[in-house]
Amino acid sequence: MQNKSFHIGLGKKRSPLPAILLFIAVVIAVTACTNPFAPALEEDGGGQNLLGDQTTVEGVFQNMRYAYIFKDTLIYGRLLAPDFTFVYRNYSNLDTPRDETWGRDEEMFSTTGLFQTAQNLDLVWNEVIVSIGDSVLADVSRGFNLTVTLSARDVLRVDGRVNLRLRRAHPEENWLIERWRDESNF
Repeated sequence: MQNKSFHIGLGKKRSPLPAILLFIAVVIAVTACTNPFAPALEEDGGGQNLLGDQTTVEGVFQNMRYAYIFKDTLIYGRLLAPDFTFVYRNYSNLDTPRDETWGRDEEMFSTTGLFQTAQNLDLVWNEVIVSIGDSVLADVSRGFNLTVTLSARDVLRVDGRVNLRLRRAHPEENWLIERWRDESNF
């Protein structure tokens, strides 16, 4: 005696509809998901992108603030020209203070260390004191307040001014910081 239930359904044509629906559901699910390893850029509460348009001088300052607040070395590195120079006044010898400089690699190393060490960073840009230039070269002097929270009991406040030289090859390209002269209380 044969088992009739074994033969039921054999030889019948199946409808492709369930397979097509499954395929469509998978495609929709995959395209609707966000990748947690490549999240979207941060947005403020109003859905606005926090990154500035780096083809504007103000966009450079907005992106620097973003880089500090979110401790984002990738965004910070995109602000610096390949021949970037940081200049600061060394007061270790009060009789003969002198300007010291370092390049892009040292700046990235130093900033990465700051970003990794600080629990929180808050950079506030103040008034623009001087802004001169043209469509491919700009010199901007601007006040700032930087709060560096290392721990609940160790908070540093740095106030001062930056003098930035921004450059780009063509007016439609992004501005890059070529020189940064620090004039802060730190």
